[in-house]
Amino acid sequence: MRDAFGVAAFRSRQQVLWFEAALRRRGVPVEVISTPRDIAMGCGLSVRFPLSRAADVRQALAGFNTGNLIGLYRAEYDGGRLRVAPLR
Repeated sequence: MRDAFGVAAFRSRQQVLWFEAALRRRGVPVEVISTPRDIAMGCGLSVRFPLSRAADVRQALAGFNTGNLIGLYRAEYDGGRLRVAPLR
């Protein structure tokens, strides 16, 4: 079974929580998760979001100080292994 989702990774826990709240205000279903190991740096927390809402996430980032943003990623479980790649 494949479960794909988006991940917004930050260097600051405060930024993770702020961005989670900003996306919730936009109606994007999100949750705070442990940052996947393949995204080796950061504060240890990230925001998980549906890939179908990636445009909303990018729009929210446009009005956000992205100095602490590590990046946006596509994460997908494939045969029990989590694969992570930059979100294009």
